[in-house]
Parts: sequence; structure tokens; C-alpha cells
Amino acid sequence: MDWRHRAACRDEDPEVFFPVTDMGPGAKQVDEAKSVCARCPVREQCLRFALDNGLNYGIFGGMTEQERADLVRRSAHAA
Repeated sequence: MDWRHRAACRDEDPEVFFPVTDMGPGAKQVDEAKSVCARCPVREQCLRFALDNGLNYGIFGGMTEQERADLVRRSAHAA
């Protein structure tokens, strides 16, 4: 079975995971999405999927696009 079938976000409104901004009113949306991710059994697979596929928008694996970019940058710097 594909990991996405076990995702906590499967029955959530997809719009929650694609906030226009992570500041101001969008910050509440980011928090809401991250709370779903926090209880997800496949969070790591989701994050890996986003990183492997260069997904630059939305919240995946509990991380915003900026947080994923920072993670990639830190990983590249450490290597």
C-alpha cells in the first residue's frame, strides 16, 4: 500500500496545506496544517517525497517550503 493512503491529511481540506503566506492570517493556516502533520504516521515519508521531488510550495512532512529549503541548505553545507 502506498504511504499516502495512511496520511493524516488524506481527509483534510488540501487548501490548509497551501497557505498564501506563513505570516499574518496565513500563520494560523500553517499551524493548522502542522498540527495535522504532527499526528501523521507517515510524516517522514511525506517530507522525503517533497525533498526528492523538489516540491517548493506547500506544507509537507510538517515543514513549510522555507523550512525545507533551510534543511536542504544545512544538509548540503554539512556534506
